[in-house]
Formats: sequence, C-alpha cells, structure tokens
Amino acid sequence: MKPIHAIIKRPILTEKSTALQEEQNTYCFEVDMNANKIEIRSAIEELFEVRVVDVHTCIVRGKVKRFGRRLGRRSNWKKAFVTLHESDTLNLLNPTQA
Repeated sequence: MKPIHAIIKRPILTEKSTALQEEQNTYCFEVDMNANKIEIRSAIEELFEVRVVDVHTCIVRGKVKRFGRRLGRRSNWKKAFVTLHESDTLNLLNPTQA
C-alpha cells in the first residue's frame, strides 16, 4: 500500500464543500489518480482517527487554458467525497484542536 500522504494530497475547502460538511458530514479531498476507494477509506481513518461510512470519487477533467500565445491543458485530478460517521468530525483548518 502507498504512504498516506501519497494517497491524500490536500483537503478542498470551497463553499460547496463547506456546505457538505455542515449538512451531511461529508468532506472533500484531492487524492492520487491511482488511489481506489478502499485505499482512500483506510488512509482517512488512519490519518484522522475517524470512522468512514462512505467514499465517492470523481475525476475532474483538466481545462484548456491559454498560456501566452499558446493553448495548453491543465492536468486531470481525482476528487474524493468522504462521508464520516455522524458522531465524528474533522477540523481541517486547525487540526490540533480535533
């Protein structure tokens, strides 16, 4: 199995992800493209010491962007929505208080 920090790259903190945290206890992470749901679940449980109920993943396609005169393309990346047990929470902004 890969190291935990190779599977989970960073949390995604947007308005939509914050609304999901408050309403459904679901957190959003950028993960490795080759990571599967089982690896993501075990990495989250080990890293944050919480119980994961469900994991949904989707691949975000890279956009075509202009870089000066040339057209370029951003890379694809994978997003994981992790639903925690109703009694568990994560404090992503200040992990020392979690």
